Amino acid sequence: MNTLFNERLLQLEKAHTALLTRSNKKILPGNGVFDRYEFPVLTAEHAPLFWRYDLNPQSNPYLQERFGINAAFNAGAMKYKGKYVLVARVEGYDRKSFFAIAESPNGIDNFKFWDYPVTIPQIEDPETNVYDMRLTSHEDGWIYGIFCAERKDPSAASGDLSSAIAAAGIVRTRDMLAWERLPDLKSASQQRNVVLHPEFIRGKYALYTRPQEGFIEAGKGGGIGWALIDDMTHAQIGEEKIINHRYYHTIKEVKNGEGPHPIKTPRGWLHLAHGVRGCAAGLRYVLYMYMTSLDDPSRMIAEPAGYLMAPVGEERIGDVSNVLFTNGWIADEDGVVYLYYASSDTRMHVATSSIDRLVDYCLNTPSDGYFSAASVETLKKIIRKNKEYLSKK
Repeated sequence: MNTLFNERLLQLEKAHTALLTRSNKKILPGNGVFDRYEFPVLTAEHAPLFWRYDLNPQSNPYLQERFGINAAFNAGAMKYKGKYVLVARVEGYDRKSFFAIAESPNGIDNFKFWDYPVTIPQIEDPETNVYDMRLTSHEDGWIYGIFCAERKDPSAASGDLSSAIAAAGIVRTRDMLAWERLPDLKSASQQRNVVLHPEFIRGKYALYTRPQEGFIEAGKGGGIGWALIDDMTHAQIGEEKIINHRYYHTIKEVKNGEGPHPIKTPRGWLHLAHGVRGCAAGLRYVLYMYMTSLDDPSRMIAEPAGYLMAPVGEERIGDVSNVLFTNGWIADEDGVVYLYYASSDTRMHVATSSIDRLVDYCLNTPSDGYFSAASVETLKKIIRKNKEYLSKK
């Protein structure tokens, strides 16, 4: 009998069960727009023990970890068969990412990975790495996943082992188990941040894109793009226009990208996106919102100034620090919205809000004036309004 093996297994199982079953509580009082929660909802430690360990004492007498999991982050999200489902980017110690599905009964805790990771069929030019899947349950009856397919840059100089190119990989499924691989999106530029709109627009599929000149840098890419295509099985971008622009000295001066697909409301489409700026510590990623018209989802009707969420506390620490990123949210039938976001390329969190609160935030929060003087005038208006109100109480 291997006493060491059995003792270690008992400790591992106890710790894993405690992690998977712990309750998550709101951090109050919040800011009125959304509520954060005490614990991350998905981490590397959530990975099943039978992924990470050989559980046979004969072949692994010291119960050593054989397949290390480094992080679980940047998850697409949807409601599926009554459960809150995340398709997470899981990264191993070997730096390769893959997709794995975790589900929760309530959307805020008790997330548990499915037994097997997602199998993405290979195409003729296989990618080295995959990540950041956006999920869209489209009105055509398919569930689509669009993700970044990364390959080594074939034009890189000899000895350059870091230059890469990005394309938007596309899969679809009807049951979240069997995934059909479609050809990568064809585009004149690199595309690593593409989202499918959930409805047909004038009989066509609509994509939110981000044209960029390099794998990291947007270059002349102006922001979040919009393109209509005829066929998702042979997706190709023809005309592409920018609908949400980058601006100097803002939260999105370096680049920006659509998060999950937008949520339809009676007042317009709610959009959640990420913005990137440079600072002394490197690149800083935050989340922001905007709204577009119901009759034309490419026409912006509101955009609050600045960020909705930025990394705070331990969220700032991780493999790529000072980063919040999102590619998944869920709007429930009762109007509650679950915003799933990753911190510092390491772990997944949830924040909750409601459609009414987010619409109110977008339509009634002042927009960016792009100058310090404009910010002062905006603040003075708020102060005067409050003073007038308080003087009448």
